[in-house]
Formats: sequence, structure tokens, C-alpha cells
Amino acid sequence: MELLEQVPGGTPVPAEISSPVVDGGERAARRALRTQIERLERELSDAFVTAFSMGGLNQAAGQPRRQARLLDLGELEHVRDDLVERLSDARSWISKRADEQAASRLALEQMLLEPGKHRFERVSCSDLGQPGCGAWEVRPRLGLIGMLMGWWQVKLSSGCPLAGGRGSDPRPVVS
Repeated sequence: MELLEQVPGGTPVPAEISSPVVDGGERAARRALRTQIERLERELSDAFVTAFSMGGLNQAAGQPRRQARLLDLGELEHVRDDLVERLSDARSWISKRADEQAASRLALEQMLLEPGKHRFERVSCSDLGQPGCGAWEVRPRLGLIGMLMGWWQVKLSSGCPLAGGRGSDPRPVVS
């Protein structure tokens, strides 16, 4: 406590400016709250990394702080409760996204097993949780003839088109 009541130059802080001595119960409560906040922040960062790899989770930044200060017990509890709420939202989003990806994988399996029952259905790679911009689609084999004959197949698209598109001229303009 003596170190907290000294300024860097070595002169002690006057008694009217220094904070009152914290009793043992409050010190233990602060330590417990800081431990809980540390654990929640670690879990929230793990959830954010997981959600980022799944393609989302919009995390709003916390309230900007004006200056560094020592939080009292009520403020520490508020920070902890805010972290619990954010962690709960992140976990529910991850769970929802995982369920959506599982449903998309099941739809793809059904498309692969019986393409004729899933005509023109499409499942994108992002829906499956895979990188890239390709898509699985049930298409007729041999175009119109295959459609009339009932010959269906599942095809994976090649992915993203070229950046320039069809109408762009790749040659530079010389003036």
C-alpha cells in the first residue's frame, strides 16, 4: 500500500488525496472479481476466434474509457456481468451457426444420395463452413435432354469468377 501512495519522484501523497485503506473482505472480493473477469475475457476471446472462423460474430467494442482509474466493487461487478452477457450471446451465435452448418451438410448428403429428388437445389461452401465461394448444385446431366430423361447430377462450381469479369479488357490503356 505504501507504493501506491507515492508519486514516481519519491514524495509521499498527502493523506487527503490518497485513497482510504481497503479492508480484507473488500480486497478478497476485488481479487475474486478480477479473477472472474480474467476468465470471462479469455473465454470470450476464444469464442470470438471460433466465431470468426465460422464467418461472423459482430462484437461491439466496450464503452471507451476516459482515463485509467481504479474500479469500485459495483463497477467490477458491472464489467463482469457485461462479459457474462457478451459470452452468452457469442456462445448462442456459435451454437446457432453450427446447427445451420450441420443442416447444410445433411442437405448436401441427401443431394448426393438422390439428386433427382433435389432438382436445382444449391448449397454454398460458406453454408457448409468451408472456405471459398463455390457451391454444390443439382443439375441435369446433358442439359435439356438430361432433364427430360431424369438424369441429374450434383456439381461443385469452380468458385469465384475472375476479378475483372467478362466484359473487362485486361490490356492497359496507353495514351
